[in-house]
Formats: sequence, C-alpha cells, structure tokens
Amino acid sequence: MHPFSIRHIDHIVLRVKDLQRSIEFYGQVFGAEVVKRNEPLGLIHLRAGTSLIDLVDLQGELGRKGGGAAGAERRNVDHFCLRIEPFDEEALSAHLHSFGLHVEKAATRFGAEGNGLSLYCLDPDGNQVELKGPSEA
Repeated sequence: MHPFSIRHIDHIVLRVKDLQRSIEFYGQVFGAEVVKRNEPLGLIHLRAGTSLIDLVDLQGELGRKGGGAAGAERRNVDHFCLRIEPFDEEALSAHLHSFGLHVEKAATRFGAEGNGLSLYCLDPDGNQVELKGPSEA
C-alpha cells in the first residue's frame, strides 16, 4: 500500500543552450506562457496546461551541474508528451511545418488516457515532443 497516489505530471525540466530561443519556440509553437523567472538559477517556468515545462540555461547555476549539452547522440530526455485537443492531424502538421518542423504521419499510441493518435517533433535542442490527442472510444 502506497501512502500517496500520482495525479499527473507536475513539470519536466529541460536543459537548453539558448533560453530565449526555447521560450519563443514553446510559446509560438505550443502556446506555453512564461509564468515565473528565476534569473539567478537560469530557470524559466512555462505553463503547459495544468503542468509546467521548466527551461534551465546550460550556462546557469542549475544547468552547469548537468554537464554538456544534449545533441543528436545525447538527449536530455527521450521525450515528453503534451496532451492536446483537438487533434486535427492536417491542421496540426501544417502548423508545425510552418515553423520548419519535420513531422511524420500520426500513429495510435498508448498514453495516460489510453490509445490515441499522436505525432512527434523536435524542439531547438533536439528534445522530442509528443503531441497526443484524446483516447479512442
């Protein structure tokens, strides 16, 4: 018996090379908004629905603790998933392409709410982001 239960992912922390570039990317592409800045630590908190995406500057106090930057052969994380609605593959792909992002055809994948369509793209630091629609009935 556990003394607690998990409700949802609270936040994810990504180490990034260029804070401003990442703030703009997550804001323009996904609509995430800055809710708090901690300049001394090099940390920016972005609202992503009920969760946060935290960005840590590699040159800041927290970022230096994690070593070198992620790249094509080294990632900060495998991926994280943003549950979105609606999931209109054509409109979503067009939106992502307008930012120069490569996207493959959506596929049915399992997530917290069950099976549903999703697709992947990469942020400016090579972090893989999954965009997932509602579960199939």
